[in-house]
Amino acid sequence: MRIALIHATPLSLAPIHAAFRAAWPEPVLADLLDSSLSADLARDGALTPSMTGRFLTLGRYVVDAGADAILFTCSAFGPCIEAVAKAHAPMPVLKPNEAMIAEARRMGARRIGLVASFAQSFTSMLPEFAAGAPGAVVETALAEGAMQALAAGDAARHDALVAEAAGSLRHCEVIAFAQFSLSRAKAAAGAASGLPVLTTPDAAVAELRRRLVDPA
Repeated sequence: MRIALIHATPLSLAPIHAAFRAAWPEPVLADLLDSSLSADLARDGALTPSMTGRFLTLGRYVVDAGADAILFTCSAFGPCIEAVAKAHAPMPVLKPNEAMIAEARRMGARRIGLVASFAQSFTSMLPEFAAGAPGAVVETALAEGAMQALAAGDAARHDALVAEAAGSLRHCEVIAFAQFSLSRAKAAAGAASGLPVLTTPDAAVAELRRRLVDPA
């Protein structure tokens, strides 16, 4: 079984591979990285038809390469990923956060703290939370500078900034991470907030396994 992983930043590769190794090591993972996606979104300030077209091209490429499922690890591109899912239905095509949002809904959380290190993630994810966890109040905190610190190799500073952002949301019931790259700071965020922390890689792997292996 081959699962295509499509990334907008190299920072997503390690956490999703770690999640697969821990929970479901059997599939063959095929990585496709376009690091210009996040930069172009930050430049444009909004998703464009051109960006959707690029995602459709990426989807066609991995399907032609034999993918049995597609997982996007870039949280700021929800509508583009939905277009890929529609084009390739009924193949499982997952947005990075939909399984995590479903997990928050199953927990019955009414006040969710959403942490991101890429501000544009909020634009895409807040409507997804509204649709996937209706009635829940979502409060956001930006771990400003954390993504840059991680890219520069300063993992300790990254984790400290993420923990600080999570700590500002300690009045919520659960912390949700908006990006795969944040998952390394799960323990620090939990300690700072005193709350359970949901990560996108773990939830996404569990959901893909459910759909592909146990689709009862």
